[in-house]
Amino acid sequence: MQRIALGLEYNGANYFGWQRQNHRPSIQAHLEAAIAKIADHAAPVFCAGRTDAGVHAYGQVIHFDTCSERPEIAWIRGINSYLPKDIRVLWSKPVSTDFDARKSAFSRRYCYIIANRKTSPGIMHQAITWVLEPLDVIAMDKGAQYLLGCHDFSSFRAAGCQAKTPVRTIHAIRVYSQGGHIILDITANAFLHHMVRNIVGTLLKVGAKQYPEAWIADVLNAKDRRMAGMTASANGLYLVDVGYPEQFCLPTFPHAPWFLDV
Repeated sequence: MQRIALGLEYNGANYFGWQRQNHRPSIQAHLEAAIAKIADHAAPVFCAGRTDAGVHAYGQVIHFDTCSERPEIAWIRGINSYLPKDIRVLWSKPVSTDFDARKSAFSRRYCYIIANRKTSPGIMHQAITWVLEPLDVIAMDKGAQYLLGCHDFSSFRAAGCQAKTPVRTIHAIRVYSQGGHIILDITANAFLHHMVRNIVGTLLKVGAKQYPEAWIADVLNAKDRRMAGMTASANGLYLVDVGYPEQFCLPTFPHAPWFLDV
């Protein structure tokens, strides 16, 4: 048996999230079906981050085990030939059996895209979130800085979150304008269920001048979901990068998303 890591991008608009579900389309189900065609056997897949329904990815990483020998290009082109057009394998690499797409990752980076204009988007209506009222980007960025570091993020945790602890460490967070859009760029060791979307919904209140920037610290310290803003739509959320130790020598993704201020 050998372990294969794959790098993926996908548009999550047509799926009920990453995880396999009965009678509902998922990213995992499509991948496992496609991999089985190329490997000639069933191969359960494991991902770096289980994205929710409607959430997209530019930098998802998965692994699976196989007893089949295939060249790299066969894993990429072969699997893609059996996938829907909105799911794509970008790279493939054999890895050691101590590599685990989820457990080996030390960081995840997400971006959230907001169209802040008078009319809702037509072309990208499933890919970004629309906010009509003017938003103060600088205030949102200043408010976001209160979330840096290791904290109990219970105020930003979904009621159904199954994580054993609400403590997470945010390594970097910023809100900026890019290409006529407002972008939240956030990196943490891991995220709670709906954590990014709840942070966005809370920052929107600061951007709309309903609360001052320091209110974000009050929400964080309250450890009470009722204190935070609404859960923002899944449309604008993207998993853009996963950090792994250099020892695994994983390939880089071939292109950065257009909205990423690298």
